[in-house]
Formats: sequence, structure tokens, C-alpha cells
Amino acid sequence: MTSDPALDVFVAHRSLLFTVAYEMLSSAGDAEDVVQETWLRWSEVDLDEVRDPRAYLVRIATRQALNRVRTLSRRKEAYVGPWLPEPLLTSPDVADDVELADSVSTAMLLVLETLGPVERAIFVLREVFELGYDEIARAVDKTPAAVRQIAHRARSHVAARRPREVVSAEEGRRVTTRFRQAVETGDLQSLVDVLAPDVVLMTDGGGVRNAARRPIEGADKVLRFLSGTLAKTLETVAEIRMVEAEVNGAPALLVWLGGVLDQAVTVRVEEGLVTGLYLVRNPHKLARMAAPTPLAR
Repeated sequence: MTSDPALDVFVAHRSLLFTVAYEMLSSAGDAEDVVQETWLRWSEVDLDEVRDPRAYLVRIATRQALNRVRTLSRRKEAYVGPWLPEPLLTSPDVADDVELADSVSTAMLLVLETLGPVERAIFVLREVFELGYDEIARAVDKTPAAVRQIAHRARSHVAARRPREVVSAEEGRRVTTRFRQAVETGDLQSLVDVLAPDVVLMTDGGGVRNAARRPIEGADKVLRFLSGTLAKTLETVAEIRMVEAEVNGAPALLVWLGGVLDQAVTVRVEEGLVTGLYLVRNPHKLARMAAPTPLAR
């Protein structure tokens, strides 16, 4: 059977292309569409004219992702309640790559949402995938000088808003386990002890599942929300199971109610405490919880 050189190169970079698109869009479904569109265009390219297949493919994927931003923005504007990135079940090797894990974390993706589309693309391509300014310029139709300026501005913007520290996977798992045990046992004091005073909780139900319509800030309010939600759930569901997993390159919890996955909870940890809880309940965003999604950079 004769191999297809174009297909072989594409398959070798597929995980990379998905990761690029996902970091630009925070939507796995849209990222998959970008990957398919990238293949359609790549299959028509004369390989003899391509010096750097990786850079060329990333350029195509970037342009396709930017083309989808407007449609995705309209969906977000019509979204019911807070919008959170679509969670991805990831394998341990993603967590082992500290820079990759940080770049796909829920907290970082929310920071990237505050950038404009081109700013976000330039930041991701430069800081995460280490493309040169000339190559980025070709991908976003800017001059290299303009890309340098935008990259500097985006870097400063992200630095001012990103989590204060990047914790180790081991530390993240330890704190997540403490949080899980406190919730499972109903030990309010242990729960208070693991929550940072300024912890923020966000829930995404997409209008399909019950969720708080705005972020909940402060340990006292988060504690009341968690306690009230757990009590109401126990009134209607016989079995609640919380399973620790790796989601978006970080420790997380998958909550099963009566044998059905109800939500993915990603946990932001800083200085040994939980500073962020992101609960995705929208069932349309939980499709990738059955198997790990390959990511690469």
C-alpha cells in the first residue's frame, strides 16, 4: 500500500494543530473543525514548495481559527450564564510538560479570553509554540515589527492577569484531594481550611443545567453554595461519586450522579489553597471526558 506523504505529515502534526486551535478558541468542537479545514487546504499544497511543514500547517490552522472567531463570539454572546472553556480529559504527560499544562489550564484560557483574536493568536504562537516573528507575521497578515509590538503588549496583559504561580502537578493533586475529601465527608472546617479567602467559583450550565448566573467570590459564599448544592443533590440522587482526574493538564474532579457524569470541576491551586473552582455542567461540553485528548506543542 502506497503511503500519502501529505497525509503522513498531517497525521504527525495533528495533535499540535488541535492544540493550537483549542488554545485560540477554547472550544474542542471548533478546534476539530479547524483541524479538518486545515487538512483540506494542506492536501492541495505542493509539498516540494514547503520548507517547514510544521510552521506551514500552524499557519493554515491559525488562519482557519481566526476565521471561526466571529461565529464563536456570537454564540458566546447568546450563551445563558457564565461561559467556561470546554474541558478536556488529558493524559499525565500533558501535566508533566509544565508550560503546555499551564497554557491549556482553565485559568489561563480565561485570561486569553480577555485578549483580542489576533493578540491571542500571536501570544499563543510565540509564547507556547515558539514560532518566529516572521512566521507569525505570515499567519496573521501583519508585519514582523507589528507582531513584536502586539506580542509585547499581550505578554504584559497576560502577566498582569494570570495566576500568581504555577504549582507542581503533585501539589495540585494534594490540594485537590483535600478538597474532595472535605466535600465528600461534609467536613465544613476542612473545607474552610482548603479554600483561599478570595476563592472564586464559576459554573457553566449553558441554560441546560442549573448553574449560578454569575461568579461567586469569597470563601464564605463559596462554602454556602457548595453546602447548599450538595444538600439539594442528596435529596434527589442516591449516589454521588467524585473521581479525581487530569483535566486541561491539571488535577480535577469528575462528579457522577446516579452513574451519569454531571460535571467536570477544574481546580486552581495557589500557595497550597484552592483559589478557583470552575464547574462545567453543560452536557454539550462534557463529550471529551470518556478518553484523553492528545495535546502537543
